[in-house]
Amino acid sequence: MLLKSEIAVAKNTVSYSPNVVFFCPEESQFYAQCIEKMVLNQCFEQEEVIEFGAGEGSPVISSLLKSQFTGTIHGYELNPVSSKLAQERISQYNLNNKYQIHNQCFFEGFRKSQATYLIANPPYLPALDNDICMPALHGGIDGAGITMQLLSMGCENVLLMISAYSNPVETIEHALNQGYQVVDFMISPLQFGYYSSEPKVRQRIEELKKQGKAFYSENVYFLAGVLFKKQSLYNVDLSSELLKVMKAL
Repeated sequence: MLLKSEIAVAKNTVSYSPNVVFFCPEESQFYAQCIEKMVLNQCFEQEEVIEFGAGEGSPVISSLLKSQFTGTIHGYELNPVSSKLAQERISQYNLNNKYQIHNQCFFEGFRKSQATYLIANPPYLPALDNDICMPALHGGIDGAGITMQLLSMGCENVLLMISAYSNPVETIEHALNQGYQVVDFMISPLQFGYYSSEPKVRQRIEELKKQGKAFYSENVYFLAGVLFKKQSLYNVDLSSELLKVMKAL
């Protein structure tokens, strides 16, 4: 059940076209829950978090409103409409000291960052090119291109949303090859929505299923929030368990 504060954060997005500002309340709510549980509640004082693709800011804002996090989250968002909306909401909830939006390239900001956590709900729509209703959501021909790129950045802790229809097996294998372990994850079933039901995207998802790179039922796919940590003797790797769930459909 959504809290009143979360409902208030989510409502403003409705007035914007979904082709201009990403709008999927169910996915944003789940992303917020993952941030709160696996990142903000685990952080020590004054830790720095860096976010790829802040969008209109509602997931991070919702998680901050329910946590005792005292550090700073730097969100990077190229879409000027989304970044402006995010900044307005941050000011509305008096979170300017905890959440800062940068309307610039994430990869430039990452080089200057001292962040201990990287978080993202990266674009994961698979298509042969980015000529789709919202090009910024294109994740490459298998949907996993940007996700794998983020896992190659070398951050100590990485929280990513991973779709079961976007080549999750090779994504996890790539993470392991980059020296990560899956130390925690959360799973949510989602229905195919506005973006994933676009014919060009849905056709590509069906092609990936035939190749053994996408897993879903007729109407539902699994979205996972996955926390990766650099390998340590103190960690228990849950990658096998994660993939069993992701492939269940």
